[in-house]
Amino acid sequence: MVSKSADSAVGRSKLSSRVVEGLYHLPMQATRSGPLFNAFPYPTKISPETIALFIATHTSPGETVFDGFSGSGTTGLATILCANPPAELKAEAIRLDLPVKWGARKAVLCEIGTLGSFVARVLCSSPDPEEFRQAAEQLLAEASANCGWLYETTDPSGQTGTIRYAIWSDTLKCPSCGKDALLWDACVSRDPAEIASTFHCPHCQHEAAVDSVKRVSETVADELLDQRRKLRRRRLAWVYGTTGGRNWSRAANASDEALLKRIAEESIPGCVPEVEIPWGDLYRAGYHEGMTHVHHFYTKRNLITFASLWEQVEKHPERLRDALRFWLLSYNAAHATIMTRVVAKKGQKDLVVTSAQPGVLYVSGLPVEKNLFAGLRRKLDTIADAFAITHGYAGTVDVRNSSCLSVDLPAGSVDYVFTDPPFGGNIPYAEVNFLNEAWLGRPTNVAEEVIVSPHQGKTVETYGSLLAQALQEANRLLRKEGNATVVFHSSSAQVWNSLQSACESAGFGIALTSVLDKTQGSFKQVTATGAVKGDPLLLLTKTQTCRGQEKRGVWTVAKQLLKEAIKIGNPAETTPQRLYSRLVGYYLSRRQNIPLDAAEFYGQFAERLALDGITVA
Repeated sequence: MVSKSADSAVGRSKLSSRVVEGLYHLPMQATRSGPLFNAFPYPTKISPETIALFIATHTSPGETVFDGFSGSGTTGLATILCANPPAELKAEAIRLDLPVKWGARKAVLCEIGTLGSFVARVLCSSPDPEEFRQAAEQLLAEASANCGWLYETTDPSGQTGTIRYAIWSDTLKCPSCGKDALLWDACVSRDPAEIASTFHCPHCQHEAAVDSVKRVSETVADELLDQRRKLRRRRLAWVYGTTGGRNWSRAANASDEALLKRIAEESIPGCVPEVEIPWGDLYRAGYHEGMTHVHHFYTKRNLITFASLWEQVEKHPERLRDALRFWLLSYNAAHATIMTRVVAKKGQKDLVVTSAQPGVLYVSGLPVEKNLFAGLRRKLDTIADAFAITHGYAGTVDVRNSSCLSVDLPAGSVDYVFTDPPFGGNIPYAEVNFLNEAWLGRPTNVAEEVIVSPHQGKTVETYGSLLAQALQEANRLLRKEGNATVVFHSSSAQVWNSLQSACESAGFGIALTSVLDKTQGSFKQVTATGAVKGDPLLLLTKTQTCRGQEKRGVWTVAKQLLKEAIKIGNPAETTPQRLYSRLVGYYLSRRQNIPLDAAEFYGQFAERLALDGITVA
């Protein structure tokens, strides 16, 4: 779905019709599978295989690719894939009829975030995978010998078993009888699985909306800080374990209490960072009550275990240490902390344990404590497989932990830019990543972080100014005939218009627009009112496009786009979310402001776009 006004810009950018049809006509699919994607969780990232198709199409072997907002380094991984593409990637290029040129390239990645640049550097210059695997297994064995007892308990028959994971529960005070009750007892059913929104007091049978019932707090000793702190009262509710290969579950009992008392007497390893949380836009007074330092995101059991593993890394050769830290951190924030949670899925006979919600620091009323040894063993294969793909790359991937507002490269030294900038105020990356960065000992410098942040005092105008600087620098680096592909996402017309202004002031023209079907989003992208389905994808050139003719009404344009979408025959194309992405692209390609936010578009969609005899999603 390429507009006529965009076609003239395509001609000036000297792109063949094969490129336009293959990369920018229909939505490009971006999956969340494979070891490179799953090696390390990072919000809103794109599958490297998808990016590789753009790089192999827009550049030739030996040329240089630049990404100024490289996140966890997927553009670097995509560059590596171009040198030795797997059969599936080759087949996809053939299916799309792309004029790809496989072979080694150079990549320069700038990432202001400490965590993102660390992940990118390790993945793009990985160690020998077998040597890494042996070291990791040795580390697990040594730490398990010392700390394995932390996860030992009894099964329902009284035999010794191992905890797989345990569910903790907030405590609520019944507004009727005044007695305390666990959220687990008042709201949870396991068969069928349900977490009710109604509080049902197990003592007096009183019912009330859960959100209206007061959470109980308590004051406890903090041995690291040598002080007392007030926090939500949580108790162990349910335990899932295994004995001799047989899985079981039961309510928390006296053996669990005895184990927790023993753990309480253990000393916390000295490597645990005593770092204050840099709370900002993600702080919530309710569920973050009493959480002021990094170690408050862990149960003591998992804090001791993770710290013991972290200390063991120093015993291994220096060439393997960062890879081992990478492996530990890949499991840390998402699975080792109390941000891990359970969800109730329709038709299930038990709750489903899952990871932390991406892009936020949410702590539920039913946090989950996972067995770190078991989880890290499972993660080991994925990371070793990822290292096997990137180890020994013939080209170069230069990863820089620095801002992209000023890059130490000569003008015209880059052949192609692929980048995925922060989407306004969607995710405060430095705040999200601080848990892992605390263990690395290097927090992100947020002064030049390109986001909208009330806490940092960065408005949409500030964001637009910083983004313009970043794009201007990318333009300086890009050779005259080079192109830039930008993936962007927002439900705010104001943010979209800031992007358009940034492109113009940087000297870029928007030649083409399309959609990237990125299946992984942040929590906000998935759940927020007005969320956009599919990230608009922009092709920029160093030739400014002309402003379009007289601006057409938004619903006239939307109806035209809907008619075109119906002809394609894919129901996903006729959803209001996808049509909003197309609408954004339509106005951007004509250098015209986006007229309304996504939520407003969705609210009026059914009434405004009703077509005689046609039912749309």
